[in-house]
Amino acid sequence: MSSLLALVTGATSGIGLQAAIRLASSGYDVVAVGRDLDRLSALERAHPRIRPLQADLGDGSNAEDVFAEACGDSGLNLLVNAAGIIVSGPVGQTDLQAWDAVMNINVRAVYALSRAALPGLRQARAAGATAGIVNVSSVAGLRPFPGLSAYAVSKAAVDHLTRCMAIELAPEGIRVNAVNPGVVVTELHRRGGMSDDAYAAFLERGQQTHPLGRVGTPEEVAGLIAWLASDEASWMTGETIAIDGGRHLTALR
Repeated sequence: MSSLLALVTGATSGIGLQAAIRLASSGYDVVAVGRDLDRLSALERAHPRIRPLQADLGDGSNAEDVFAEACGDSGLNLLVNAAGIIVSGPVGQTDLQAWDAVMNINVRAVYALSRAALPGLRQARAAGATAGIVNVSSVAGLRPFPGLSAYAVSKAAVDHLTRCMAIELAPEGIRVNAVNPGVVVTELHRRGGMSDDAYAAFLERGQQTHPLGRVGTPEEVAGLIAWLASDEASWMTGETIAIDGGRHLTALR
């Protein structure tokens, strides 16, 4: 293989966007998958190594088509599953439609795309190149938070899927890891229905709920994703790594 190829979902904003940019700057050719064509086009113009692919992963039912269009007959070195949504609310107020939407995008689509990408990852390994998957999870996958049952359960599922895939694919040299961010300044919460004022207050409170005294940036998480994909992390697989300013260390507050 003449160059490294990465496929990044959720690439039009937040962590997915910064992961695509960071990987492109690290020498990858990147296929950026997202729903917003205007943002994808702007990303392509700004970064020549990034190729846009408009797709709605939804429940992952079109995962094989997405992979085929993204990679064709090429091997794939890295899949970054960064697309995700959040639904807030207590158990009694989270209906099954909302629950299913979160599970479909945050879990089912991750599984479907990982499964569809396996032939490309195996092809990369057969050619003697690196191959792996990095899933974007959450601190909510590591510990419970009130009012986030659907989201937290979806991320806990991503964490265990990461471990299951890692142990299964390890004999083939395909590494699978996950990153577990705390609160990061993205569009996730506002797209989940949080008002601008509520979001500003949420970020302000993040100075107290994260022991390092601040919330995170997408660039910081993208750096960890790029490191996990690098040769420096070549003996790591099945890890779920908190990058959260110490949030996972705290008691409920």
